[in-house]
Amino acid sequence: MRLIRHPANPLLSPDPTSDWETYNVFNPAVIQHNGLFHMNYRAQGLDWISRIGHAVSEDGIHWNRMRAPILVPQDARDARGIEDPRITKLGDTFYMTYTAYGTEFYGQGEATHSGGGVTPMIAKSENLLTWERLGAFVVGEDNKDHVLFPRKINGRYTLLHRRKPNIWLAESEDLQVWPEEWMRPIFGPRAENGWDSLTVGAGGVPIETDFGWLIIYHAYDSTHTYRLGACLLDLENPATVIHRPNDFIFEPAEIWEIKGDVPNVVFSSANPVVDNLVYVYYGAADHLIGLATIGFNDLLSFARFG
Repeated sequence: MRLIRHPANPLLSPDPTSDWETYNVFNPAVIQHNGLFHMNYRAQGLDWISRIGHAVSEDGIHWNRMRAPILVPQDARDARGIEDPRITKLGDTFYMTYTAYGTEFYGQGEATHSGGGVTPMIAKSENLLTWERLGAFVVGEDNKDHVLFPRKINGRYTLLHRRKPNIWLAESEDLQVWPEEWMRPIFGPRAENGWDSLTVGAGGVPIETDFGWLIIYHAYDSTHTYRLGACLLDLENPATVIHRPNDFIFEPAEIWEIKGDVPNVVFSSANPVVDNLVYVYYGAADHLIGLATIGFNDLLSFARFG
């Protein structure tokens, strides 16, 4: 089973007239709200620092974007970029999880990246345009690909995150403190399985179904080719995998997915379900934004039995 690329691809390209999204636009968060699709996407311009832009669409295909970014670096923690947003709606509030790439390291020991630390952050908004930073999810470790579930589970806020090379679960009572004793691994790479043999990471917001949490995740192998897979997690204990198919559902195939700023990458951080169709928005080769779709029932059946 494979996702189907939309014929209008790529949906969003760099803007050579802009100083902040000159070179790359990729890895978007997309949510449907009040009859419109809202996209918050990562962009890199003349200084190569990542910022978050905003675009809106009536159909999820044709986009109008704002001329200025909506989230920009503000201190040493994110001075080298704000990366890879994911957006979850809880009640009347939107929460963005994103990665801050800084010039200073805020954890213990040595920084995991040259020039500064990588910090998974959380922000909130009432309108998807102005964002209040809530702070770091954790500090002092190479942790990213974090995304909030769309409801509390057993009375706690819950999110997926990545402690390389595995996907983990974390819980919190207030979105501020995430106790280590409430964190546990879910699944990791499968050395014998090829496409997801080295590292795995969460994609967009988990989709609640009658049969479990349906998630789309990314993985790469020894060739560093990023592909997408799907699996099903238990509704009340998402650390339990109900079923994880061996096969992937999407891989780089178009020239603009194979060649770009980072080659051989399809990376999704958004999978809203609209009219029984799953819209999988993805960054292609860290350069462009594409869309692939699949029927909700088809994807769920694959996650259950594939």
